[in-house]
Amino acid sequence: MDAAEVAAQARARFVESFAAQLTEAGMTRMPARIFAALLASDSGALTSAELGERLRVSPAAVSGAVRYLTQQHMVTREREPGTRRDLFRVHGNQWYEALTNRDSVLKRWEDALREGVDAIGADSPAGRRLSETLAFFEFVQAELTGMTERWREHRKTLGLDG
Repeated sequence: MDAAEVAAQARARFVESFAAQLTEAGMTRMPARIFAALLASDSGALTSAELGERLRVSPAAVSGAVRYLTQQHMVTREREPGTRRDLFRVHGNQWYEALTNRDSVLKRWEDALREGVDAIGADSPAGRRLSETLAFFEFVQAELTGMTERWREHRKTLGLDG
C-alpha cells in the first residue's frame, strides 16, 4: 500500500470517527458524515459527486444532508467555476457562523417564553419554570455574544484572520 492509500484510509477513519461523535451529540448521521468529510478534505470543498464517492452514498443522501448543513450555516454552496456543478465548502470559522446563527433562534425562544409567562402567570409553578428558563436563555444569549467577540480577538492572536 502506498503513502496516498494510507493517507486516504486514515482520512476515512477520521471522517467516520468524528461523524460518530457528532451523531452522538445529536446531529443526524448523514449531515455529520458530510460535514466531517468536508472538514477533512484538503480544499475544504467538494462536489456532490465527490462526497458521494468518498462516502459511498447516493446523490439523494448528499443532497438532503447538504441542505441541512447549509440551513445551519455549517457549509456554503458555491458554483464550481466554469461548470454548473455545486461545490460545498466548509470554512475555518464554521463553528462561529453556526453559533452566531443560533442568536436568532435564542431570540425567538425568549419571545415565546415571555409570552408563555404572560399567558400562564409568573406566580404559578409553571410560570416560575418558564421564567427560569427565560432567564437561562437570556444569560446564554449574553454569554454567547461576549464569547463570539472574544473568539474574534483570539482568532487574530492565532493568525487565523486575514
